[in-house]
Amino acid sequence: MSDLPPNDSPRDDERGPADASDEIDEFDELVAAETGRDPDLAVIEAGSRTLRTHAGPPDADVPGRPADPEVDRALRQVEAELADRWGETKLEPSLRRIAAVMDVLGEPQRAYPSIHITGTNGKTSTARMVEALLGAFDLRTGRYTSPHVQSITERITLDGAPMAPERFVEAYEDIKPYVEMIDAKDDVRLSFFEVLTGMAYAAFADAPVDVAVVEVGMGGTWDATNVIDGSVAVVTPIDLDHTDRLGNTAAEIAAEKSGVIKQDATVILAQQPVDAAQVLLKKAVEVDATVAREGLEFGVTARQVAVGGQLLTLRGLGGEYTEVFLPLHGEHQAHNAAVALAAVEAFFGVGAQHARPLDIDTVRKAFASVASPGRLEVVRRSPTVVLDAAHNPAGARAAAAAIGEVFDFSRLIGVVGVSDDKNARGMLEAFEPIFTEIVVTQNSSHRAQSADKLAALAVEVFGEDRVQVEPRLDDALEAAITLAEEEGEFAGGGVLVTGSVMTVGEARLLLGRG
Repeated sequence: MSDLPPNDSPRDDERGPADASDEIDEFDELVAAETGRDPDLAVIEAGSRTLRTHAGPPDADVPGRPADPEVDRALRQVEAELADRWGETKLEPSLRRIAAVMDVLGEPQRAYPSIHITGTNGKTSTARMVEALLGAFDLRTGRYTSPHVQSITERITLDGAPMAPERFVEAYEDIKPYVEMIDAKDDVRLSFFEVLTGMAYAAFADAPVDVAVVEVGMGGTWDATNVIDGSVAVVTPIDLDHTDRLGNTAAEIAAEKSGVIKQDATVILAQQPVDAAQVLLKKAVEVDATVAREGLEFGVTARQVAVGGQLLTLRGLGGEYTEVFLPLHGEHQAHNAAVALAAVEAFFGVGAQHARPLDIDTVRKAFASVASPGRLEVVRRSPTVVLDAAHNPAGARAAAAAIGEVFDFSRLIGVVGVSDDKNARGMLEAFEPIFTEIVVTQNSSHRAQSADKLAALAVEVFGEDRVQVEPRLDDALEAAITLAEEEGEFAGGGVLVTGSVMTVGEARLLLGRG
């Protein structure tokens, strides 16, 4: 087992290789000891404990398990009850159940204005940027995003921080009687996502927040989040994903996502395929919404790679914002920043009620504070290990481009685990030009594509000599790190872990970042 040093170690040349035979035994013992638990989760958590001694401190932006055993037990009970419901990939195109819960709760989602975000890629990063900007202007925020990287509590944040486990449990217990009331009246119980959405909206009203930043789960029109009327609707770039549910063309998918555009709202459109843009603009006309389009009313004027991120000049609805440092990598994140800025300007009435730009120092401070775990996130050095939650071909292409721009790897090893309902071949083809070799694996989700099935595709794309199969993710990480180290400590080898949010989240745990 390779040495896994912290990503902030002062000198890589002071470390020597570690004999990890004892750790391998400890890993197996810990897995075996986790009786009465989900076996896949036991593997992940046991692995995180054995490998954590070689990693940096946990990232505060992604919470781990509660330290208090009683709180942890209560949170696990909530997680188990939620997991007993329909999962996020099993949907019925109806808002009747979530609307019924909102009704018996007194319509909490009407207690605050909201910014509603849909699209195919970039939703969570954009939501985090919007949240940071609003918070910098002294507004109390609530953010609801999905899926989570490691902890379910990440999905609901207050003032930029994940909901505390105790409060998360309380939020669930508060709405549980009302959820059960609606369950009893309907042939289908509320789903996992519907219950979480109800929890978020109720928690935001209880806080109370000044504004909610809400990311759709899937689509728009029939998404459970769509019981709000966002005064600002944001559509990040649309591409082909979830085609079995949303449609086979960008236009069909845009039609579903356009459901978040409400009467008299302001619509912030990222750059879109022409057919998708036509659908979105038509919907805006139908509901008398005001539209701001990236590349026309706002956009990225200039960008350059900087240490730890990039330096941007953004053109907003109210003017130009120069020397904006964004501590995230990739051109796609620059475009997300432009979209987020325009959304917040629109929320404050810039471009409609007045033309004054937002305070530049506040904007700079907000963007400089943004973090987006699992999005081109460096979690280890020597060799460098990067995590990216790309889970469709468009996301993979963006990640591949950013890797080439930001890092100077002489040898890059991919660790890839995907969900079975995704376009795995498209992702592999996007990564093929940048991966020297690929280690195919699978995460613990029941939705995971088997390593053998993915390997068959990988061999077709990469050739047999460049493909290694390691079904266990911890073994895959070790194999990739070993391959990256083959050319020597200073040769510039690296590892990119990607394919799904679940794969990235589990790798993050194994590498001690949670």
